[in-house]
Amino acid sequence: MFKNATFIKSITDLKDDPGEYPQVLMIGRSNVGKSSFINALAGRKSLARVSNTPGKTITLNFYLIENMFYLVDAPGYGYARRSKSAQDDFIIMIERYLTRSKYMRLVCLLIDFKVGPTEDDLFTFQFLKNLKVPLMVVATKKDKVQKTHQLKRTNELKRVFSETNFVAYSSVTKENLDLIEQTIRNQVMTLG
Repeated sequence: MFKNATFIKSITDLKDDPGEYPQVLMIGRSNVGKSSFINALAGRKSLARVSNTPGKTITLNFYLIENMFYLVDAPGYGYARRSKSAQDDFIIMIERYLTRSKYMRLVCLLIDFKVGPTEDDLFTFQFLKNLKVPLMVVATKKDKVQKTHQLKRTNELKRVFSETNFVAYSSVTKENLDLIEQTIRNQVMTLG
């Protein structure tokens, strides 16, 4: 896990981007476990706020990691109770960030291992592939599937996300956390 993680700021407009360091964007549907995943990467329990109410994050939240790069937490998508205009604002904000940021080095698309990719996940995946951004798909909540079914599920998801860096992760066992951390470090250092 990374050391020395600090919340820096929240933004809704790219002009307020703190810049200076490479950035790794965390994106996924509401309730996929982004905040828990960020906390696990940072080795902290409450760096990113974990909410029982999905759809709470409405800004891009910047966390400075080891004074080397930012983890950027994006609002969760696909939350039904958000208004259509709020959903449209989210899409515009993320698209602007992805197409205009000078510092973005990797996108981690989080999907739910048990639920599998939703229609919104598949749309986002295709959108990211079309933009040709460096991409890693992280399937969270692996521990929610019985161990006897995990290999089959992993293979199914690998087929869906073929030709993409895919990792299944468990916040309970921290399985593959070191692999994810190394992938992030490589992207940040190589292209930073």
